[in-house]
Amino acid sequence: MRYMFASDIHGSAYYCRKMLEAYQEEKAERLVLLGDLLYHGPRNDLPREYAPKEVIPMLNEKKREIYAVRGNCEAEVDQMVLEFPVLADYCILSIDGRTFYATHGHVYNQNNLPPLQEGDILIHGHTHVLKAEKMEGYILLNPGSVSIPKEGNPPTYAVLEEGLFRIKDFDGNVVKEIQLYMK
Repeated sequence: MRYMFASDIHGSAYYCRKMLEAYQEEKAERLVLLGDLLYHGPRNDLPREYAPKEVIPMLNEKKREIYAVRGNCEAEVDQMVLEFPVLADYCILSIDGRTFYATHGHVYNQNNLPPLQEGDILIHGHTHVLKAEKMEGYILLNPGSVSIPKEGNPPTYAVLEEGLFRIKDFDGNVVKEIQLYMK
């Protein structure tokens, strides 16, 4: 199965469209959203085409394909308009026999690890900085930000298939990749 991971849309209709176009082109079967879907947050500038009311129906159209976790910008009012769960602090995914701890990153991250076992994979957004690194005892992944990337990175998302995790820009270029495991 092919999974697409994305984070930090922050209400950008422009980048939500780009993300969903990439999701379709990648032929992924599940879209894992790592939080901060609708609101831009007080520390961020408005992203391009900030229009949360346009983002809502775009995401709701894919509600049967989305797994999502709560970001630090999500609130109960977001759950009132989104037709898929968005208020869980984390999601445990079992992919190819591997455990993925998916979270936004504002609570659990490399400085405050969740309960991981040797070889588990922590994937989060929040920092807006892409990452794919083997750490001591676990693997740390961050697909970067769809709409407000930081540290000179382009807007990105990631695709996982057969143990290969690729972070890509919206032109289809692989920005970073890591072989997580052999299938």
